[in-house]
Amino acid sequence: MPAPTAETATHGRNPELLARTLGWASLGLGIPQLLRPDAVDRAVGVGEGAKQRAVTTFVGMRELTHAAALLASSRPSKWVWTRVAGDAVDLATLGRALKNHDGKKLGRTIAATAAVAGITAIDFYTAVRGSRGKGATVQLTGSTTIRKDPKEVYEHWRSMDKLPEFMTHVDEVVVRDDRISHWKVSAPFGQTVEWDAEIGEDVPGEKLTWSSIGDADVKNAGTVIFTPAPGDQGTELHVFITYDVPGGKLAEALARFFGEDPHQQIDDDLRRFKQVMEVGEVMRSDGAPYGKKARKEFPQRPAHPMSDKESTEVAT
Repeated sequence: MPAPTAETATHGRNPELLARTLGWASLGLGIPQLLRPDAVDRAVGVGEGAKQRAVTTFVGMRELTHAAALLASSRPSKWVWTRVAGDAVDLATLGRALKNHDGKKLGRTIAATAAVAGITAIDFYTAVRGSRGKGATVQLTGSTTIRKDPKEVYEHWRSMDKLPEFMTHVDEVVVRDDRISHWKVSAPFGQTVEWDAEIGEDVPGEKLTWSSIGDADVKNAGTVIFTPAPGDQGTELHVFITYDVPGGKLAEALARFFGEDPHQQIDDDLRRFKQVMEVGEVMRSDGAPYGKKARKEFPQRPAHPMSDKESTEVAT
C-alpha cells in the first residue's frame, strides 16, 4: 500500500478533520444562543426584544442541528454546505441589522458581522475541499458580434496570456508552450483556484477548444467558434464553456446570492472582449473608473425589477 501523499492529506483527511472541528464550533455557538439568547443579542449589539430573541433561539437550534450532523457522521464534510447556507442567512440578517441600526453598540454588530464573514470563508473552504469530484456541471454559452476579421479575433483569443484583459475573474494565464497554459482564477467567497489547460482542436480563424488536465481545482472545458458575420460585418463569436461546481447546485445558488452569477460573468466578459477588439481597451466610466477591477465594488447580477424602496429613491 503506497504511503499517503501531501495531495491525499490535503484533499482527503484534512477536510474531514476540519469539518468535525466545525461541528464542535457549532456546538459551542448553539448552546448559549439557545439557553441565553438575550445575553447573545446584547453581546452582538442588535438590541433586545421578542423578535431578536426568537431569531437567536432559532439560530441556536440550527447550530446544534449542524453539530449533531457533523459530529455523528462518518464523513462530516458532506454536511458543511448546510453551515454555508446558514452563514448566508446570518450575513443577510446582520446586514439588515446594520442597515437599521440605531447606533448604540454599533461596533459590536460590525465585529459580529466580520466574525461571521470569516467563519463563512472557513466553512466554504472546507465544503469545497470535501466536495471534490461530487459537484454539478454548469454549462455556459455566450455570443457577440465584433467588427473585426475572424482571423484577427481568433489570434487575439489564441494569445492565452491576453485573456485576463477582459475575463474578469481570470487573474493570470501563464503560457507554457504552444498547447499548455496554467490558469489562476478568482472564485466566489475570496477563494482562488488553479489548473493547467490544454488546447485541443485548433483551426485558425474558425475554432478553438481547450480542457483542463491533471488534478485541476475546477475541471472545465470550452469551445470558441469564429464565423463571418452576415453582410461582411465582422465576426460572430460563439463561446461554450462547461465546468464542475464543487458542492453542486447549492454552491452555485450561494455564489449567485453573493453576486457571482457565472451566466452574467460570461456576458460581461464578452462585452469587454468586444471593447478590447474594437476600441483597444476595456472602456471605463465615472460609474466604474477602475475598469475590470470595478467588479470588486459593483458585483454584476442579472437584471431584476426594482424594489419598492428603490423605486421611491429613484422617484425622489
